[in-house]
Amino acid sequence: MRREEFRECVQKKPLLLDGAMGTVLHGRGIAIGECFDALSIRNPALVAEIHRAYIDAGADVIETNSFGANRFKLAEHGLEGEVTAVNQAAVTLARRVIDGSFKPVLLAGAIGPLGVRLAPLGRVTIEEAQAAFQEQITALTTASPRGVDLLIIETMSNVAEVKTAVAAARAVAPDIPIVANMTFTRDDRTMLGNPPDDVAAKLAALDVDAIGVNCSGGPAQVLRLITVMRRIAPDMPLAAVPNAGWPEQIQGGRVLYPATPTYFADYTRAFAEAGACLIGGCCGTNAAHIAAMRQA
Repeated sequence: MRREEFRECVQKKPLLLDGAMGTVLHGRGIAIGECFDALSIRNPALVAEIHRAYIDAGADVIETNSFGANRFKLAEHGLEGEVTAVNQAAVTLARRVIDGSFKPVLLAGAIGPLGVRLAPLGRVTIEEAQAAFQEQITALTTASPRGVDLLIIETMSNVAEVKTAVAAARAVAPDIPIVANMTFTRDDRTMLGNPPDDVAAKLAALDVDAIGVNCSGGPAQVLRLITVMRRIAPDMPLAAVPNAGWPEQIQGGRVLYPATPTYFADYTRAFAEAGACLIGGCCGTNAAHIAAMRQA
């Protein structure tokens, strides 16, 4: 998909994204310490089942199981040499599910943070970071039989890291649509202390096709944040992809995300009215949330 096609598509109607992958995998019995990204190779049937459930729920766009599939995050599992294999497996698997659905579903390449601090806050240079992003994005965009349709750079706390990822993407695929999403804390600031108006101005200045908020708290907070972004960047398409609320630890050590599918459905139209053209769910959401949003 070319950037112009993407812009035309989201101007016609909001696109419904899928929901979480990681928290659903954990709910299916996958241990937190396991490499979720490698499951596209090690347990493809499970990952495919989750993709299929989101398509059946009505998602217009699904994301690859590649959120942490960069060399730094994969190194935590001894898989730093498998970046290409893991990302291409994620694309091939998702494409197979889409083709089997016989529905016009778009495939987004999920790109999360590198999991390391970039200079000057850390030891990883911008050049090293860009090389890591470029390695992942190359795999996502060149996978067989066809690479991803767009890229979603998500759950970012550092605008400099987003800028680095965008530079890497443009070096690899100059005309691919890019969505850049930041995550915010309870005080409506990023982990580095940036307020949403500052974030919106900086993201809108990048060579991207949509900006927005993912993860963070529940729908109410994300609606508040994208409303600010809309005021600062009125011509930029927006994405609203909230968690199912802030996670709560309950008896037995289990983690509960409190926001129900009905609650998500109640906010779907509000997101669209606030200017969001990409609407979905993040941690704690599942196919039931997406189905409820589709019906809203």
